[in-house]
Amino acid sequence: MQAKHRNSAWIGAALIAIFCLAAQQGEAAGDKALRLFNGKDLTGWRYYLAGHNVGMSDVWSVKDGVLICKGKPMGYLYTAKSFKNFRLAVEWRWPPGKKPGNSGILLRVNGQPQPLPRCIECQLQSGRAGDIYGFFGMKIGGPADRLRKISSPQLGGGFLALPRLASTEKPPGQWNRADILVQGGRVVVFINGSKTNEAEGCEEIAGPVALQSEGAEIHFRLVEIAPLP
Repeated sequence: MQAKHRNSAWIGAALIAIFCLAAQQGEAAGDKALRLFNGKDLTGWRYYLAGHNVGMSDVWSVKDGVLICKGKPMGYLYTAKSFKNFRLAVEWRWPPGKKPGNSGILLRVNGQPQPLPRCIECQLQSGRAGDIYGFFGMKIGGPADRLRKISSPQLGGGFLALPRLASTEKPPGQWNRADILVQGGRVVVFINGSKTNEAEGCEEIAGPVALQSEGAEIHFRLVEIAPLP
């Protein structure tokens, strides 16, 4: 029974790796993939910002097929549709010649709208891309030696953090790619084709996918999702 369990676990891990690698190569999405960013405008997106007198176009714009986020004020651009289980591909970079900063990909966004919503985050902060966070009671799980509770009165008393396993980011100014598998209680993150993190026991709830505005200019190119059962 132990050998059978090990074989099943190995097969499951191998399928996830193949699944995410195929997504990176653009071969597995097929006609089920949805281009969340069409390269032309912000059709299909909504927004929430800390500055209520600031409009979407004051923070987000599209130029030459690139979605540009100024980074201020804090908030997020989110999909009009909700997703629970999916494969997501996002390409991002810090603008060449400018200091890199902080941003993130927000998953299963839910609860009361606020500048940082209740969600699971795949961190994009320069030097920390691939960390996984759970905000405002959003449950994530992982190995006890890596899972941390970070105290923060501003974030419901604290949040859960699962630091990445390895750094696979490219130098600032170059394009990076995140492939994220969100299925059931599992969130698996690949950065530039290498597995960097995996959380288990995550809260299962449908919600929009969002891109953060968090203090620094950031560019996005590909934003594509393939819903899963």
